[in-house]
Amino acid sequence: MNTHPDTLQMESFIARRPDTQSVANFKPSEEIQRLDLKFDIDKLQSALEEVLGIEGYSGEGFHALPLTRRPGTNGASANDLSGRYYIRTDESYKEYAREDLVDEGQFSELVSEFKGTYFETVHQELCKRYPIGRMRILMKEPLTANSWHRDPEPRIHIPIHTNPGSIFIINHHVTHIPADGHAYFTDTRGYHTAVNGGETNRVHLVAALAYPE
Repeated sequence: MNTHPDTLQMESFIARRPDTQSVANFKPSEEIQRLDLKFDIDKLQSALEEVLGIEGYSGEGFHALPLTRRPGTNGASANDLSGRYYIRTDESYKEYAREDLVDEGQFSELVSEFKGTYFETVHQELCKRYPIGRMRILMKEPLTANSWHRDPEPRIHIPIHTNPGSIFIINHHVTHIPADGHAYFTDTRGYHTAVNGGETNRVHLVAALAYPE
């Protein structure tokens, strides 16, 4: 019997079986919370099919469909689709600002093409409760990830389509967010990323919270 401390340590690690069940569920943290607010997931999925028949996603690698706009404007700029974010890119660990700041409070109007869809109901219910800015549908293709970055504002996520390999990471917390109709608070002012490690598209409705920075 090998009693070397390193051997015993390794054997103790191997004796502990990893948890392979709870990783398919939601695990809250200070930065990610399930809200009481809940929508009809079947209506969300049907509305997504409906709006994609009207307008497709914009952007390469970053697939976004804007649902709100500034009153009196048409279309969205590339900066409107992404907006300001902060990122560390190299071994200096220095933080850099990318893109221009977006005044979330200006995005108060639902895009006219989407009026009458279930997304109008979602927008109305969110606006009853919170100051809502840009509301977008964001799609992540299989086996892709976002950059490791932080945003100026927190956001509400409502998953529409997901899979067990789709995870959200904020700071050091990792969790799966199910498409169960619930709205989820995500404090994206912390460093975060979305990873779709599954084999199907991950689609979230994402609404920026337009509180003062």
